[in-house]
Amino acid sequence: MRKKFHYSRRSFIQASLVTGLGLSLNLYGCTKSVAEPTKEPTTPDSGGGDDGKFSITGVLIAAYIDATKGSEYSISGKGFAVGDQLYFESRTNMTATGKYTITSKTVTADQISFVFPMDIPSDSYRISVKRGSQSLLLGTTILNLYFNANIPDRAGMTIKGVVYAAGAGLANVVVSDGFEVTTTDENGIYYLPSTKKGRYVFVSIPGNYEVATTMNAPQFFQRLNQPVDVVETKDFELKPVNNEKHTVMILGDMHLARRTDDLNQFQKGFLPDVNKSIQSYKNAGNKVYALTLGDMTWESYWYSNNYALPQYLAEMNKIEAMVFNTMGNHDNDPKAVGDWESENTYRSIIGPTYYSFNLGKIHYIVLDNIEYLNVNDARNYNTKIVENQIEWLKKDLATITDKNTPIVIAMHAHLHSNPSLSGTNETTGYRITNADDFVNVLKAFTTVHVITGHTHINYNVELATAPNIMEHNTGAVCATWWWTGNVGYAGNHICKDGAPGGYGIWEMQGRDLKWKYKAIGEQEDYQFRAYDLNQVHLTKDKYAPAYTGSEWNKYAAEYANPNKNNEVLINVWNFDKGWKVEVTENGTSLNVNRVRMRDPLHIISYSAQRLNRNAVPTEDFVTTLTAHMFKVKASSPTSTLEIRVTDRFGKVYRQTMVRPKGLDYQMK
Repeated sequence: MRKKFHYSRRSFIQASLVTGLGLSLNLYGCTKSVAEPTKEPTTPDSGGGDDGKFSITGVLIAAYIDATKGSEYSISGKGFAVGDQLYFESRTNMTATGKYTITSKTVTADQISFVFPMDIPSDSYRISVKRGSQSLLLGTTILNLYFNANIPDRAGMTIKGVVYAAGAGLANVVVSDGFEVTTTDENGIYYLPSTKKGRYVFVSIPGNYEVATTMNAPQFFQRLNQPVDVVETKDFELKPVNNEKHTVMILGDMHLARRTDDLNQFQKGFLPDVNKSIQSYKNAGNKVYALTLGDMTWESYWYSNNYALPQYLAEMNKIEAMVFNTMGNHDNDPKAVGDWESENTYRSIIGPTYYSFNLGKIHYIVLDNIEYLNVNDARNYNTKIVENQIEWLKKDLATITDKNTPIVIAMHAHLHSNPSLSGTNETTGYRITNADDFVNVLKAFTTVHVITGHTHINYNVELATAPNIMEHNTGAVCATWWWTGNVGYAGNHICKDGAPGGYGIWEMQGRDLKWKYKAIGEQEDYQFRAYDLNQVHLTKDKYAPAYTGSEWNKYAAEYANPNKNNEVLINVWNFDKGWKVEVTENGTSLNVNRVRMRDPLHIISYSAQRLNRNAVPTEDFVTTLTAHMFKVKASSPTSTLEIRVTDRFGKVYRQTMVRPKGLDYQMK
């Protein structure tokens, strides 16, 4: 029998101390201890207490405390003194916002009493007592605080609670455990008949509200700690905001693994760029969020490089916006077998693998469309939205009565395959095995945008057979898995289709949606690159002089032979059918033809670099044929061309192309 290995509970907790996200432990009963002075103070101003004058004995702290906010609570123990303070330190949020000092209300010979403040959240805590400059650790607990402790049980209902804001319950808020879906009543109360399979319950955040964050991770879910036959109360406190005008940074495929200089490139390239974008949109009056598209990590290196989801979260916390996560195939535990089992690590560290939320008037849905199999350690998978998610999706969408509500769905694997061209017609097909089930669920809605990653290229798909759905396959933050920017390589950052490594920026105003692709390290108006094909002859002698093999022409492909036809190739990486490409030569319009070709800059930036080291380019990383290419034929090899590209929103991007224009690694 195969031995299954997972991150231990201890390693999860240790990771949470670093990342700001952690687990609720499944503990019951009480802990009894003798509290002694802490050797390392739990607060900056606490003393060591090693003189022995400060000790408390017989401490009893329930491992799981259920209480109401603002209620009085007592901890048993002998040795408490008038003026003692209780210090609650979150075990999952190691910032200042996770620490609470509570003044005692009464002290007797056998206990200390205090009142839970209204702002302390449910969480796992270390509890200490402070006396002057000294501090003693009393123990740990999981604290579950109710808004309303008087909700009666209902037969068959295993989870209940209140969704509230500003001291009042909120009606019609959607709550789910990933299988059952319900809405709150007029008092904000909900009930769920949950089997607790996912071990959490989550709220679908309504528009114009937010939840608290641990670092920058939205706490829209709570973990379930007790057996299925024990009714658990889980409340959700929301904060009113105005996010009718909001912007979402769409972050595809980061593949952080502590290899190919990835962390350095991430920290010095991507992070400053995305945080600059975030601040710019905040300054313009937008609420700003981020949404990943999966493959934040690379499960092949979880254990060998000691880099997995906890380490990713440490980097995510540097993004200066609330980050919602999507699960990718490389975010599954490679030492587990089967889809549900391999997702458990993700659930334990990050949270739900599928869920929904609202920002302003837009309904967002996050799905996990990877059925991870991992047969014989092969890390194989199906691109499929498994049945329980389809059923949940139906229930979630059924709560939306206005079918004109825009729906934005994030999932990792692409819905449609990379488009081909048949003449001038774009052709594609479904990539997900049960795509028909997915599309049928969405038929009632007029506007659906599906945002995907996985391919490390850009393309957009609109089909006459499903006119309400548009897919946006978004290029990768890591581009070609961080290879082209690796030390000693091309010194650029480029995806397999020639698009720069980057991310999507979606701007929402009410029900109006606009989107663009932002290249890392470039201005937002950098939307295409033009090649003088007279200058694009890819030879081994020039681009891989150390290569001793015989397959150069295979990788150089259509550029292995010289082309002196005065043609220009234009790569418009975020092109869709609403865009227009125009080129003039000396005031005369040239015929622009859409073609499906490879990007020459990517060939010399990845495959040629690998061949020059006599390494075989990884098949999945080599340059791909792409249909967002356009070709024009000039009358002269030296004429200057004016290129005008207009996106579907009327934004115009221009370039004056002075020819001859050479091919080099840093070209624009």
